[in-house]
This record gives sequence, structure tokens and C-alpha cells, in this order.
Amino acid sequence: MENPAAPTVSVEFVRIPVLLAGETGVDLSSCLRAADIDPRILDRPDARLTADQVTRLTRALWQMTGDELMGLGAEPVRRGTFRVICLTMIHRPDLGRALERMVDVSRVFAGVPRSVLLRGGGRARLELAPTPPMIGAHLSPESAAAASRLQAEFVLILWHRFSAWLIGRRLKLTAVHLPFPEPGYPSWRTYDDIFGVHVTFGAEVGALEFDEAVLASPLVRNEADLEDYLRESPNLLYSERDYGSSASAVVRRALALGASGRATSTADIAAMLSISVPHLRRVLRQEGTSLGRLREDVLRDAAIAGLERGETAEELSARLGFSEPSAFRRAFKRWTGRTPGSYRDGASADSTNSAAFSPISTDGA
Repeated sequence: MENPAAPTVSVEFVRIPVLLAGETGVDLSSCLRAADIDPRILDRPDARLTADQVTRLTRALWQMTGDELMGLGAEPVRRGTFRVICLTMIHRPDLGRALERMVDVSRVFAGVPRSVLLRGGGRARLELAPTPPMIGAHLSPESAAAASRLQAEFVLILWHRFSAWLIGRRLKLTAVHLPFPEPGYPSWRTYDDIFGVHVTFGAEVGALEFDEAVLASPLVRNEADLEDYLRESPNLLYSERDYGSSASAVVRRALALGASGRATSTADIAAMLSISVPHLRRVLRQEGTSLGRLREDVLRDAAIAGLERGETAEELSARLGFSEPSAFRRAFKRWTGRTPGSYRDGASADSTNSAAFSPISTDGA
């Protein structure tokens, strides 16, 4: 059953690939239709998409391009490559040796971004080799840079989420370095939310850093689990924020229950963590967030998912606990820059006007 408050995804992670396509001549209209994404929403950098929409678009792109990096790399990555790499990792005894295997095996496959695992002084660093220039893609320098940025984002998020999945718990990062300047959209806060730590932009290479002791964590998954994971792929990549047990993750899950109609107070949430309410607020401050901000995020995501399903502003206002529809409309405009009506009209236009899609192209995802 769909989670009505599942995290949403910034439209920017879709918009850039679609704009890149204009320079490569790939028609993405069928992919956007398959994902129920109206092309017009891509002109609104503050818009959000559901994880299901982005998952369906990614699968459609995989099918169209036959490339698991969807054209973002110097060479295509053949379908099934990720599965083979995962199978070589899943039988390793711990995360460190699984990542070492990934580094070794990835060198065999054309197009797979190269990586290196460094350790020492109590710190581990999983580093992404500089991306070679795209070949045969006739991209402007700006578009080539955007493709390189998307590839780095996608690979680092994949490393983080899949590693956490392998050990069945949160992989707490101590630093994230992104090899591109801070973008205007999505904001730096979006990246901090994705990785659970403050992100540094403009680094020479992309990298994840974490406590070296985590490398000794045993793998808790088997081949059957992996097949289930791959069947859902890449949904968990987009829908799971931080895989686990941080205070903000627990709070978000509790607040999502509230958005589903189950009352959850601040005291209830503190009790789940066996701490006092003041201590809860301090812990969230240390994680760079607050109850108010998490509550707003959950309500925003629930509202967007509800509009996608066809709920009215009045229905959402009542379900999400607003005093009146006008209060919900004001909050929604604060979250997205648009009214619920204009957002819904834009979001639903693809289902009513799908035949009128103009050809749209992309280079990646």
C-alpha cells in the first residue's frame, strides 16, 4: 500500500536530463507518459515529484537507452551490470570487503564509474574517480557539466543507500564531497537531507566519508533479498531517505503516521526514542533539523501525493489536520510557490493531454 507521506523528489533531478535530451535528439515523451509526468512541471524548479513517478521514469529510461546510467557516462553501462556487481558483493562477510569487491569488479565493466576505497586514522573514504568527458554526445560544455553532475549525484546516492541496505541499518556519514559548484536548485538543504550530513560542494572528486569501524559491519542480506531489492529498483533509492535509526528518521516516520490519520504528538515521538521532549529538540538540532521543519516536509509530501491521487484541497485540509482549507492553501503555497489548484492542474495535465506531448529528449536521469 502506498505511503501517503512518502518523501517526494525535487523536479530538478528529472528536469536536467530532459533538457539534456534536447541536444541529443532522444524523444522522451513516451517515458514521461509512462511516469505520469507533465512536461510543463519541469519548468518549475520548486516543484516536487513522487518517488513512484521518478522510479517509473528511470525504468522507462533504462528500457529506452539500454544503459543503466541512462546516457550520463562516457560509455553505456549494459543492462544487468548492477545486478552482477551486487551478486559479487552479497556473499562477502562484511561491508568493507563488499566495497573492496565492488571497486575491483567495477573495473571490468565498460562505463561503470571507477572508485577507490581509502581507510586509515579511523576514517573510511569511498571516492569517485573524475568522470571522463562524454564522447559522441554533441553536448555543449554546460550540458556536459550537467550530465557529469547528475552521474556523480546518482552514483554517490546509490553507494550510500545500497551500503546501508546491505548492513540493514543507517550508514552515518561524517562528510560528503560533491565535485560541482553548489546549484541554485535543488538547494543545499536538499542534499543535506539526502545524505544526512552537511554537504561540501566544489570538491576535486566526489566522496563519501564515514567511521572506519562501519566497514566491519556484517552483511545481513542474501541473494533472495537482493532479488527482491532489484525487483523494486530504483524505488528504494528515491523513497528511503537515510535507511534508519537517526532521530530525524524516527520522527519523520512518526509524523508520517500522523499524516495518515493516526495522531502523533511531540511527547509520543519523544517516548519512542526514550528521551524527554527538550532532549528530542536538542538531538534534532544536532542533526541540523527541527520538529517544525520535519513536520512541514511530511505535510508537503503528503499533500503532493494526495493531489497526484486526485484529492481536493478540502479533503487534504481535513485529512492533514488544518483548521480550514484556506490555511492549507496558504501552507501549500509556502511549500511549493503555487496554489493546490494550479499544482493539481499541472500535475494532471499529462493524463488528460498525453496525446499532445511534444517530443522531448534527454541524455540521462
